[in-house]
Amino acid sequence: MEKKEYKKIVDRHKPTETRVQNAIISFLIGGVVGAIGQGLIDFYSSWFDISTRDASTFMIVTLVFVASLFTALGFFDKWVTFAKCGLIIPITGFAHSMTSAGIEYRKEGPIYGLGMNIFKLAGSVILYGIVSAWLFGTIRYLLMGGI
Repeated sequence: MEKKEYKKIVDRHKPTETRVQNAIISFLIGGVVGAIGQGLIDFYSSWFDISTRDASTFMIVTLVFVASLFTALGFFDKWVTFAKCGLIIPITGFAHSMTSAGIEYRKEGPIYGLGMNIFKLAGSVILYGIVSAWLFGTIRYLLMGGI
């Protein structure tokens, strides 16, 4: 079989990607997650009579717990398949990556399984988050004179 024939066969069977549709779905689902987060902040701040800053912490903990629970129950992956980055970009994606890695390697034990692999994907997010925060903090300090 020649390369051209092989490429034609591969192109015929390759799934088509609808980027515009994926972007719209991600945007809408991400907006729903943001609205749920804001609703949780409003609920916690009024129910517990606390500041919105403190309520934000409760909201993050709630979203991380729900995403981890749904990952453990096995249906968060199906939602991500539909919602694309709308569920992966927010904090729920971070919780999902840690929980799924922990579940995948739990049979290897608490040290070599869970301990070594839980930050497999999330570790790079933490690393580059810290590095970029330091870099932008330094730039802000230099430009604004320590304000």
